[in-house]
Amino acid sequence: MKLSGKVAAITGAARGIGKACAKRFLDDGVKVVISDIDADGLAATAAELGRPDALRTVVGNVAKRADVDQLVATAVKEFGRLDVMVNNAGIARNQNILDITEQDFDEIIGINLKGALFGVQAAARQMIAQGGGGVIINMSSVNALLAIPTLATYAISKGGMKQLTSVAAVALAPHNIRVVAVGPGTILTDMVASSIYTSEDARKTVMSRTPAGRGGEPSEVASVVAFLASDDASYITGQTIYPDGGRLILNYTVPVKEK
Repeated sequence: MKLSGKVAAITGAARGIGKACAKRFLDDGVKVVISDIDADGLAATAAELGRPDALRTVVGNVAKRADVDQLVATAVKEFGRLDVMVNNAGIARNQNILDITEQDFDEIIGINLKGALFGVQAAARQMIAQGGGGVIINMSSVNALLAIPTLATYAISKGGMKQLTSVAAVALAPHNIRVVAVGPGTILTDMVASSIYTSEDARKTVMSRTPAGRGGEPSEVASVVAFLASDDASYITGQTIYPDGGRLILNYTVPVKEK
């Protein structure tokens, strides 16, 4: 229970990795405020997780600064402070790079990157005001480094996330605020099902490049988030940790042999 008594805010938490992070934090004794643009999904997740004593919800769009500010304000109003911010909200769109419209680009950059910047700013302002430092965790991806042409807008946003994490870590270090990122590989979420596992051949291609031979579970990413949020990671800042089943270290294609 190394995080017991802390207060955390998580964006994009109606499902997938964000939901898993909320569950892990609650299990670790953290008070949590979760947000998502999907009001029904957010309510269902809150009902499933339970814990009305330690969990609050805020419906909002991270691409709007006021909504992110409201998330942080709710954490302070309900639980008195903010110790951990997880900028998790993100979307991906599988499309030919020549078909990307201005609207496509603006939507994905707005949610994935601009929303994370707003989260960094809102969380840091509160952490500085209350004193004592804090931890900001951005949800990146192996696609910050990999070049998958059909995920161009997503990859561009996550490449930007890597630099956002780096520059924010340097800027906020004097305030004892650590800024880190988590870059998952292929995690078994709804987003992966809709944008990456678009066919059986696509799934096999991903597995042929994953030495672990399986997709990751959201809870496995949440474990990394919990570690980075804790004092066990007190000397880690500006880094991206990649729970990816060996995806990034692979320089050849392995036979598909799932576990």
